[in-house]
Amino acid sequence: MAEKKTSAKKKPADQQAEAAAAPKAAPKARVRKAAAKADAGPHAHLRFLRVAPRKVRLVADAVRGQRVGDALAMLKYTPQAAAEHLSKLLRSAVANAEQKGGRVDVDALYVKTLTVDQGPKMRRFMPRAMGRAYRVEKKTSHVYVELGTA
Repeated sequence: MAEKKTSAKKKPADQQAEAAAAPKAAPKARVRKAAAKADAGPHAHLRFLRVAPRKVRLVADAVRGQRVGDALAMLKYTPQAAAEHLSKLLRSAVANAEQKGGRVDVDALYVKTLTVDQGPKMRRFMPRAMGRAYRVEKKTSHVYVELGTA
């Protein structure tokens, strides 16, 4: 009786041979990301930024699509905390463009894409009345910027 159970679970020999002969395709999502990175222009990313993504997006929306010089000038006088981090990220992307592309006209560069995604949350607990504890989530952001030439 035990022999029937084990033999029923096994595949027939011809199905095993077909499965071994068929080439395994890579997942499509990974292929798209690799192709996107190959086509990407000068870029930089900032991960685990300790500012909530909602606050970073307010500043990022104002900068997206502008020339790099105009964006840096605007970020210099923006009072939000995320502005300083975004300006540093933009300067890093410009430096990457100069390093990789040789002599690049900085005035011709503009912010092609600027995405702000949510990173992991740090969970902390705050004591409350009658022995309770409230959870406090300290959110982080992942920011990616890609520059294009006009």
